Amino acid sequence: MFLRARFGCRVQKITIDAGLTCPNRDGTISTGGCIYCNDRGSGTGLANHMCVKDQLILGKERLQKRYKAKKFLAYFQAHTNTYASVEHLQSLFDEALSVPDIVGLCIGTRPDCVTDEILDLLQSYHKKKLIWIEYGLQSIHDETLSRINRGHNAQCFIDAITATKRRGLLTCTHLILGLPLETRNHVIQTANVVARLELDAVKIHLLYIIKNTPMERMYREGRYKCLYPLQYADWVCDVIERLPQKTVLQRLTGDPHPHELVAPTWALNKQATLDLIHHQLKERKTYQGKLFVE
Repeated sequence: MFLRARFGCRVQKITIDAGLTCPNRDGTISTGGCIYCNDRGSGTGLANHMCVKDQLILGKERLQKRYKAKKFLAYFQAHTNTYASVEHLQSLFDEALSVPDIVGLCIGTRPDCVTDEILDLLQSYHKKKLIWIEYGLQSIHDETLSRINRGHNAQCFIDAITATKRRGLLTCTHLILGLPLETRNHVIQTANVVARLELDAVKIHLLYIIKNTPMERMYREGRYKCLYPLQYADWVCDVIERLPQKTVLQRLTGDPHPHELVAPTWALNKQATLDLIHHQLKERKTYQGKLFVE
């Protein structure tokens, strides 16, 4: 609804793999990455044989047929998409915005991988295009961030959000529910802090186990148990009712690749999860913003 109101038509994201890496994998911070992430880093692998422009053209054709979309956002998703020189990033973003009907950029990154120079570059695009920066946070609790090997603390995230909002850029954060040793109260505390920051959007994810990750070892050794569907739905509702009504909910659960998923198998039935979340909102007689406190 947010995008339709802004552009007057259906707008779809096209996922881009720009061939970038992550300081949590190249040795700058760590080589293992976050414990739930494999070496693809949510990437498609298309960067190995397709440039950004060609990925967008291919994505446009597919989404025009499936959704009748007329406008598109280039979503730089794989790994950390501000982890490069300003010159290289500008070449990637310019290439994306040169494709017809691309009306903006969504840039997935880490809060410790933005500089004033990079934010200035993104601000320069903001005059004519929609620019949405998506920061992975996952949890506001430093002990959790350390446990999952994020490589940054919560204050780093807050500082990045402040610097981004100062330039008038749209902000989004990713939260993961079900992180090791986190309880419902941890999730509520994270939601309260994120709510007070008044971001433009939030994405909520289920922690699911994928192959070839430290989380897979923890799961198979019996050191981690996945959330069950009703538990997850309730925790999502806990987050939703604390967020301001103006916050765009871009995602309520994830989309695991079936061939990579270890557990829980119910994560593959996205529609059932969404239906359960909506059912719980009705059962609890709650709604977005009901418990938001400025």
